[in-house]
Amino acid sequence: MEASIDRSSLIGDAVLYTLNQEVYLRRYLEDGHLSIDNNSAERAIKNFAVGRRNWLFAKSIRGADASAIVYSIVETALLSGLKPYLYLTYVLEKLLQTGAFPKPEELDRLLPWSNELPKELRTKIKSKK
Repeated sequence: MEASIDRSSLIGDAVLYTLNQEVYLRRYLEDGHLSIDNNSAERAIKNFAVGRRNWLFAKSIRGADASAIVYSIVETALLSGLKPYLYLTYVLEKLLQTGAFPKPEELDRLLPWSNELPKELRTKIKSKK
């Protein structure tokens, strides 16, 4: 089919694009768990893309790193079925109580997937684990 089409036409562009993506398309066909599009990823970052002008305060690498950490924690909390504001408040209060050098097991209890988190932090919606 590649030889019989005009490469400068729209259909030619489509065929060439498909041929160039062959490896990825075959992977999709081989694994039924893969999604053919990235809609779920785009939905997850939509809030950040819409509000990007609000985050111009991150004028330094440290500010951008801090923002990325907070965004990651919030998204992980949401995916774990937690109420992000209550979860962040809880974690910050507990971190103040643990002192300067908390033990790893103390930090593990604060992770979004920990079973030791209070029930009031959880939403009624089941998590997407």
